[in-house]
Amino acid sequence: MASQLLAKKPLDAIMAEASETGEHALRRSLGPINLITLGIGAIIGTGIFTLTGVAAAMYAGPAVVLSFVVAGIGCIFAGLCYAEFASMIPIAGSAYTYGYATLGELVAWIIGWALVLEYAFGAATVAVGFSGYVSSLVGFFGLKLPFNPKPVPSLSLFGYALSAKVDIFAFVAIIIVTTVLVIGVRESANFNSAAVMIKVSVVLIFIGLAANFAFANWTHMVTNWHPFIPTNLGHFGQFGLSGIMRGAGLVFFAYIGFDAVSTAAQESRNPQKDMPFGILGSLIICTVLYILVSGLLTGVKNYTTLMTPAPVADGAAAIGVHWGILVIDIGAIAGLASVMLVMLLGQSRVLYTMSHDGLLPPWVGKIHPRFRTPYLTSIAVGIFVAFLAAFFPIAFLGKLVSLGTLLAFTIVCLGVWIMRVRRPDVPRPFRTPLVPLVPILGMIVSVALMLSLDLPAWIGFGSWMIFGLIIYFSYSRKHSTVQLDIARAAGRPGPK
Repeated sequence: MASQLLAKKPLDAIMAEASETGEHALRRSLGPINLITLGIGAIIGTGIFTLTGVAAAMYAGPAVVLSFVVAGIGCIFAGLCYAEFASMIPIAGSAYTYGYATLGELVAWIIGWALVLEYAFGAATVAVGFSGYVSSLVGFFGLKLPFNPKPVPSLSLFGYALSAKVDIFAFVAIIIVTTVLVIGVRESANFNSAAVMIKVSVVLIFIGLAANFAFANWTHMVTNWHPFIPTNLGHFGQFGLSGIMRGAGLVFFAYIGFDAVSTAAQESRNPQKDMPFGILGSLIICTVLYILVSGLLTGVKNYTTLMTPAPVADGAAAIGVHWGILVIDIGAIAGLASVMLVMLLGQSRVLYTMSHDGLLPPWVGKIHPRFRTPYLTSIAVGIFVAFLAAFFPIAFLGKLVSLGTLLAFTIVCLGVWIMRVRRPDVPRPFRTPLVPLVPILGMIVSVALMLSLDLPAWIGFGSWMIFGLIIYFSYSRKHSTVQLDIARAAGRPGPK
C-alpha cells in the first residue's frame, strides 16, 4: 500500500497531456500579457485596498512597507520554483501536478485538496469584501435600496456571527463571475484584463496624488513616518521587529493567487516561455505597487488612524481629494471582481486536472463542446462559493486559506530540489537559480508563516484535510489512472 501512495505520475504522461489537442482539450489562447494580467488580477485586491491599513495600525506602523518586502521576498522564492515547474511541466493543475511528479499521489492529493480550500474559500472571502465596497458606492450616491445588501447577523457559529439572510451583492457577484468563466477562458481573460486596467489605474492615481501631496507637505509626511518602526508594546507582534513579521504574515494574504497563473499553463500559447514571464512579472509589479501605496498611505495619514474598511479611500480624503473616495471605491470593486475571477479560474482548472487523473469523477473534467471550458465543475464550484459568500461567516477562513497556500508553496519548493537531483536530464526552459538555496529559503519562509498562525486555524485546516483523505481512500485511490496503470503492468486487478 505504501508504494501505491508514493506512486508518481510519469513525466512522459504529463507532457503528453500538456500537448493534447482536440475536442477534449483546453483552448490555448493566452499570451504573456494575459498571464501577467491574470497574476495581477489575483494579487491586487483585498491586500492593497484593506490589509495595508490593518497591518499598519495593529502590527507594523509605517514599517508595513518592510512587511510587504518580507512577504514579497518569500513569494519570489516560491515564484522562482513555480516558474521552473511551469516551464518544465506546462499543464493545468499547478502545485498539484508538480507534487504528483515528484512526491507521489498521496502528497499530490493533499496539495490539490489544499488548493481547493485556497481558491474556493478565498473567492468567497473576497466576494464579501466586494459586497462591502458596492454597498459603500451605493451609499456614496445616497441611494436607498428596497433590501438590505448586508444582512444583519442573527445566529452564532463557533463564536462568529451567522446570517440567516442572503448577502445579495456577494451572491450575485459569484454567479456573474462563474458565468463569464463558463463562456470561455479568452472572454474571462479579456474581462480580467479590463478589470486590471481599471484597478491599476486607480492605484496609480492614488500614488500620483499622494506623491504630489508629499512633495508639497514633506514635513507632514516625515512626522507621520516617525518613528518608522514603532516601539514594541511588550508582546510579540505588537510593533517593533516582531510586528513587522506579524504584519508580513497578515499581508501575505495579499499575495495569495499568483500561483493561479500556473494553473492556466495548458491554455497558454507558449507556456515554456510565457509562464515564467507571467508568474515573476506579476509578482514584481504588485510588490512594487504595494510598497509605494503602503509608504505613501502611512505618510499622508497617521498609521494609528488606518484601522478602517477602506484605508486607501480615507487616505485620499485626508489629502483633500474627496472625489478620490468614489474613484477608489470603483477601483476596489473592479479589483475584487478580477480576484474572484482568477481564483475561480484556478479552482476549476485544478479540479479538471484531478479528474483527468481519475482522482475525481469524470463529470468534473467534462469540457463544453462549444466553449471548451470545464463547465460542469465551474458551475458546481460557483454555486458552492456563492452559497458560502451569501450565508456563512467566512472571516475566520482567511487563515485556512493562507495555510493551504503556504503548504502548496512549501511542497513546490521541495519538489524543485528533488527533481534537480532525480531528473537532471529533463529540459528546463527556465531554471530556478541557486538551487538548493532558493528552494530552502522558500520553504523556511513558508513554514515560518504557517507556524505563526493560531491553533483554531490549524484545527480547521486539519479537519478539512481529514475530510479530503476520506474521499481519497474511499474513491480516488480506487480510480486513479496511475494506480490502474501500475496494477495492469504487474498483472493485478488494481487497488482495492
